[in-house]
Parts: sequence; C-alpha cells; structure tokens
Amino acid sequence: MTESCTSQLIHKVKTHIEMVYPQQDSAEVCSTLLNLMRLEAECETPGNHQNHWTQEDMILITYGNSLLRDGEKPLCTLNTFLKDHLESTINSVHILPFYPYSSDDGFAVMDYSSVNPSLGDWDDIEAISKDFKLMADLVINHCSSRSIWFENFKQGKFPGKDFFFTASPDDDISQVVRPRTSPLLREVATPEGTKYVWCTFSHDQVDFDFTNLDVLYEFVRIIRLYLDKGVKIFRFDAVAFLWKEVGTKSIHLPQTHEIIRLLRTLVEHAVPDAIIITETNVPNIENLSYFGNGNEAHCVYNFSLPPLLLNTLISGDCRHLKRWLMTMPPSQVGTAYFNFIASHDGIGLRPAEGLLNEDELSTLVNTISMFGGKVSWRSDKGVNKPYELNIALFDALQGTHKGPDKYQIDRFICAHAIMLALEGIPGIYIHSMLGTGNDYERVENTSQNRSINRHQWDISQLESALQDKYSQHAKVFQRMKSLISIRKKQPAFHPNAVQFTLQLGDQLLGFWRQSQNRKQSIFCIFNVSDQPQSIPLAEINLIDTDDWHDLLSDIKFSDMQGYLELAPYQPIWLTNYQS
Repeated sequence: MTESCTSQLIHKVKTHIEMVYPQQDSAEVCSTLLNLMRLEAECETPGNHQNHWTQEDMILITYGNSLLRDGEKPLCTLNTFLKDHLESTINSVHILPFYPYSSDDGFAVMDYSSVNPSLGDWDDIEAISKDFKLMADLVINHCSSRSIWFENFKQGKFPGKDFFFTASPDDDISQVVRPRTSPLLREVATPEGTKYVWCTFSHDQVDFDFTNLDVLYEFVRIIRLYLDKGVKIFRFDAVAFLWKEVGTKSIHLPQTHEIIRLLRTLVEHAVPDAIIITETNVPNIENLSYFGNGNEAHCVYNFSLPPLLLNTLISGDCRHLKRWLMTMPPSQVGTAYFNFIASHDGIGLRPAEGLLNEDELSTLVNTISMFGGKVSWRSDKGVNKPYELNIALFDALQGTHKGPDKYQIDRFICAHAIMLALEGIPGIYIHSMLGTGNDYERVENTSQNRSINRHQWDISQLESALQDKYSQHAKVFQRMKSLISIRKKQPAFHPNAVQFTLQLGDQLLGFWRQSQNRKQSIFCIFNVSDQPQSIPLAEINLIDTDDWHDLLSDIKFSDMQGYLELAPYQPIWLTNYQS
C-alpha cells in the first residue's frame, strides 16, 4: 500500500468514524476496520467519479432456486441455464439471498458466512461469478431470530448479547416509519430480564444495533468475505432503517448515510470497480438522497418507475410518468439509476406518493385486484394504507382499467422497451424474461402475498415451454432477448447518456437520448394506449440531413414531412446511427 493511499484512506475512514461514533477512538477503530478489510497490506486508490458500467450492462434478478432439476443443486441448474440461454444477452446476475434463512424467502438470514446447502455451496457461487458480474444482498438492517447471534442474545452470551436494538414499551415510537402493520417491539426473555427487541419488518427479523461497533465489524468481515467469493455488486437491503433513535422516525438518519459512505470507502479501496446499490423503497426525493454527493451509493433503485409505468400502461395516459421524468436530475458521473419494473417483491406504492393522487392509486389497486393480484398493507400512524401490489408483471399488464384485452404481450414488451431505453442500468426479473404468470399455489402454500411472483420452474418444463413457439413464454423470451441485444449496441443507451423528455401528448411517451460523444441520437417513442397513434415527424425535430431508422422494426424514414404511425403499445427507437 503506497504512502499516499495509506494516509488518504486513514484520513477518510477516521472522518467517517468521528461523525458516527464521536465517543470512540477513531484511530483505533480505523486500524481495526482496515485490518478486517485487509487494507493495511494492500490498497488500490479508486478513481474519482468513474463509471463502472456501459450500455452493455444488464442485470438479471433471480433466486438461487428459481429453476429446479431433480438431483441437481439449484445453483448449478441456474448457471447452466444462464450459459446456455443468456450468456450473450445478460452480463450480470443478482442472486437473491443465498444464505441459510428462516423466513421471507431469504431475507431473514441465519448465517451470513455460508451458502444455503439446499442451493449449493461457495464453489457454485464462485463458478457463476467467473462468467457473470455477481450481485449479492447485504441484509444489513436485521437478521433471523433463529441466528446464533440472536440465540446468544437470549442467553446473554457473546457474540450477540448486545447486537440487537431494544426499546421500552413506554418509549415514544409513534413517529417510526415502517412498511409493516405488525407490532414494532418483540418481547424477549433474557438473563438480564425482559427486553423488547426492535423489529422493523417482522418478529422473525430482529434489527441490529449499529451503535455497537462490534456489529459494524461483523458486517465489514462479511463484506470482505463476499468480495473474496467474487461479489462485485452489493445490494444494501433495507438500509434506510439501519440507525434507530427513539423519538424519531428512525429512517434516513444521518448516521445511516455516513455508515454507507464508510462502507463505500472500504469497499472501493479493496476492489475499485465494486458497486454499492442502496435498496430504499421510499418516496422519490428521499430515495435520491442516497447518492449523497457522489460519495455514497453508486446506484439507487428507481422505485418510482414501476408504479408509474404500470399506471401509464393500464390507463393509457403518460402524464404522470412524463412529469416525473422531467423532474429527475441526471445522475452524476460515477453514479447511476438502477431501473427495474419487476422484482422478487411487489410493486411498491410509497414511491408513487405525491406523484399519483388517492383516486388514481385506488383505481390502480382495484385494477390489479381485478387481474388476480394481492395487496399488502402498512401502518401509518394507526391507519392501514396500501403498501405494495403483489402480482406477476406479465399478469399486471394483461389489460387496462377496462379489463383484460388482446394486447398483453405487446403491452408487456412496451413496458420493457421503455425501461431499457431510460437513463440508468436495467435490472430484469427472471420471471419477466420468461413471461411467468401469477403463482396462486405458492401463495396458498406460504400464506405470503409476495409468493405470487416467486414461481419455481421445473427446468424440463421450462425448456419445453421455451421450445414451443406458440407459448407465451417462448414469445416473451425471444422478444425480450431481441430488445436487449439491440439495446446493448447503442452508445446513446449508456446509463449516463443525456436524456430529454419530449412533449408528444398524453398517449405518446417520448424522450431523447444522446451518446456521450454526441454521435448518436435515439428518439424513443412509445404508444402507451390501446388505440393507434400518429405523429408528424416534423414534431420530433429530427435533423433532416441524417438518415433515420427504427432500431426495432428496421424501417427507414427519409421524408421528414411524413408521419410516424404507431400501433397500440408499439415502441420505436429512432436513430441516426449505424452500429
């Protein structure tokens, strides 16, 4: 480690520590942290404000056991499927929590340092990381109540005796913001008497106490382990709730932001191109705060996109989505939006607060219920409000407010064409790639609404479905792969390329992307309605000295006085660039 790298790193880490733990010896804490990350012996100075991504980056989101074959470890089945079907399409994969767990499909972690043996082992994880950039969850706010740490807490033993945040039933917790309706405090008997453990999500997910430095040290050890196993992208799960203070909302507290900055400093000095993505399912302005000053998260989940895009396509009106796009600040160099429209969770409604009014949200909820979806609720000062729509995206887009129609696949592909064209890095849920519908049997078996969108495919049945050109799965899979393959070749779709929203009316969503070297422009235009739409080419302001063609249909446009004719839900990527 060079002298300059050493001194700069020590200074940064000590500054972080002094802001979060002012009573501690910052030099001693810094030394411990650098030792845990093995930065006392080796260190790489990260570049300032560097993009670690291009338009070729695409992240597939999947559980380790989304694909199953009898007698084979699911992680091996997944790896084979990825290499056989998606290696030339997807270059990154987010494997949702692959650790031993007790509930919430992996997000109640029992042991952070091992792979769930029902999925495979670390060799299987490392095998995937050799061919794909690997994204993994750091479930940092809470762990399982069946973990050894919590068992030690209940028995008054170390490590774990003081790992968990406690409060008193008499404390003022009325302001606490949380996404569940269950009681916040869990009563626990310990050798020191009854304690009340803070549980933001469920009583099986007990919250850590980061005022205790030993908790921070444990997570730094975990991060180092994951880096060693090939993880390049960290998803900081539920990180907004990390730091708690009685009498406050206990969300987005300054210490939370500073700990993220600290962890980023350590991570990027160990592996300069590693990426941190914060998962904060909250209103848009709060979500954006996790970029910090370009020194916090590299990427933030674009949580407002799923509900706004869903509302657009089932209402046939893009006003709210367009207005939101116009207010989104361009990401700084070295940061990017992480765009997605479906995931293992449902479609969150909190990020639509202030963007859709109560009547519009109610209509959206009712429509999704009509399409077989479920609704999850949260408590807001004693009042239950819809928190999340639980439905497979393919079924969510089966029709409009008027009911199901014949445009399900076209509407579904239009949604992804919009998402793939937007500024940011795309994340695509495996069940969106496969056109998977609602899994009611799994909901019945688990009694969890989110299970509706967590289907497990028998790989033989999936392969048969993908070979049947008339199946919805084959149709969706091929069209999605085609979209992605086209997108990857376009410099104007770089995650940080310029984006400008067009004003084309309420039924046509439009925005312009321009490559960073200004050689390519793409006018992205989408009919979000179930009726044909027409627009004069002159209204798009094309440069008439250039040759323009649609990347998706390969139709060329030479008459700038002509019209664009769009069928229901047709996407157009109009460019002047020959790749």
